[in-house]
Amino acid sequence: MMLLGLLLGYCAGGILAASGMPDTARLNTVSLMLAAMLTGLLLAPRAEKYVLKQYAVAKAWYETLAPAKVAAATFGLIVALLLSVLLGNLLRALPIYSWWLNVGVTMLLAAFFITFAVRNADAFGALTFAQVKLKPGGKILDSNVIIDGRILDLAKIGFIDGELIVPAFVLRELQTLSDHADPQKRTRGKRGLSVLEDLREVHPIRIEDWDDANLLTTDDKLIRLARETGAKLLTNDGNLSKIAKLHDIRVLSIHEAAVALKPQVQAGDYLTITVTKSGQQSGQGVGYLEDGTMVVVEDGLKFRGKPTRVAVVNNVQTNVGRMIFAKPEREEGAA
Repeated sequence: MMLLGLLLGYCAGGILAASGMPDTARLNTVSLMLAAMLTGLLLAPRAEKYVLKQYAVAKAWYETLAPAKVAAATFGLIVALLLSVLLGNLLRALPIYSWWLNVGVTMLLAAFFITFAVRNADAFGALTFAQVKLKPGGKILDSNVIIDGRILDLAKIGFIDGELIVPAFVLRELQTLSDHADPQKRTRGKRGLSVLEDLREVHPIRIEDWDDANLLTTDDKLIRLARETGAKLLTNDGNLSKIAKLHDIRVLSIHEAAVALKPQVQAGDYLTITVTKSGQQSGQGVGYLEDGTMVVVEDGLKFRGKPTRVAVVNNVQTNVGRMIFAKPEREEGAA
């Protein structure tokens, strides 16, 4: 900003000298240069904030660009430039020809062909390098969700569908952990590799040989790969999940799913139910919550047909659903 001020001051001094004040031209030029330099110094903080803000906007826009769209726009610009050269030679024969007419024709051609090519960017996927093609419903696994191991159980019971993708850099991370000097990290790495071996037996997985040397962290690479391919990100890392969602990436978190499926009723909680029938044992009463969960009340048959407040003793998950065992509140208080 200070150098720019010096340059502007020098130019302003030259204009004043040319306008008819040669006697004081040198003094005026020096004064204007100093004034402009100090003005630049005062405006530098504001200009820096503005430039950094615009740079962040441009960087965010650049990161959203898909390789196919960039290839399509480049192809459209090449076609527009070639046609503008051919038309330029024809326009030279016109009596109204001037250089601005050639520039206007070039801009019109570029606007048309670039817009048309970007709208049909899917046809230019073969022109890009490192373009990854995934089947619909693909899910990218990170190292945390692999080491966690619960994905193996979900795959065994059929809750995981679509293509499971393990990026090569994630595989290298697991290998590095398995060879680490720290016993805890070495155990985590070996567990992750073991989970992948077992997972391959119950669900097809694919090792995607994709990497970006410009990205230093594994999380950045996972986000870039998911954004470019449109695949979902399967992770247990809370911070990675938040950052990925800010990039409009669809995230599947096994931890969040486990929290959502956590029983809503715990031992010691109190419920109000109506006993509707007898249980298997003598004196037991059975009632139901609004969601259909069966509540077995010890010595609750005597409250049949009446709203009764009960204390939860146990919460059991069975193959047919969830069962809650409870006892009447007064008996709980007496105990």
